[in-house]
Amino acid sequence: MKSDDQQPAAGGKKVKLWPWLLGVTLPLYVLDQVTKFWVIRTFSDPPEGWNHTQDPPIEVIPGFLNWVRVHNQGVAFGMGNGTEWAPLVFPFISIAAFTLITLGLKKGFFVGKTGILAVSLLVCGIVGNLTDRLVQGSLLGYMKGAPLWERLKAGYVVDFIDVKLPLYDKIVPSSGGHWPSFNVADSCICIAAVLLFISGWRAESKKS
Repeated sequence: MKSDDQQPAAGGKKVKLWPWLLGVTLPLYVLDQVTKFWVIRTFSDPPEGWNHTQDPPIEVIPGFLNWVRVHNQGVAFGMGNGTEWAPLVFPFISIAAFTLITLGLKKGFFVGKTGILAVSLLVCGIVGNLTDRLVQGSLLGYMKGAPLWERLKAGYVVDFIDVKLPLYDKIVPSSGGHWPSFNVADSCICIAAVLLFISGWRAESKKS
């Protein structure tokens, strides 16, 4: 992805991407990784074959927000978690996402500051979770000394933000009211999706 890519903004001005990568993507990526490494040092490793630690959650806001340690080898909200193919497939999905972002930049799909902010958040989310998949498996105690391929297969994303939502247990009874755990990178991706919708809607509104 070229840092000198520019996208059209309101009034015909160009928006440079690289200041957003340095000012938004990099700080959020650091925050994402710092919080994840804090989690894996605060909570003990899950037993082999488990996707969550046996340590109790850390209560932040009673009845609403906890810190936990959950291993997610799948995609958003744990889809594909625990499957043999997930750790191998999803790094390629990250590469495909970068390819689509690059094409979108060249085609001018990301309009104005809102679009560039969305790109910055997307890059942070993708790189943050991809870093986990490539690194975290090697840090598990029971993977010490294992071949590189096995450690890569054991790669996972660190999820630690646990939120309990009113009435969510009525929608998903097995959840106990807890929204699937997530992290800073996941939050960036979700916010980026909203911004892309807003950016696209504004672009269409100006055409009509």
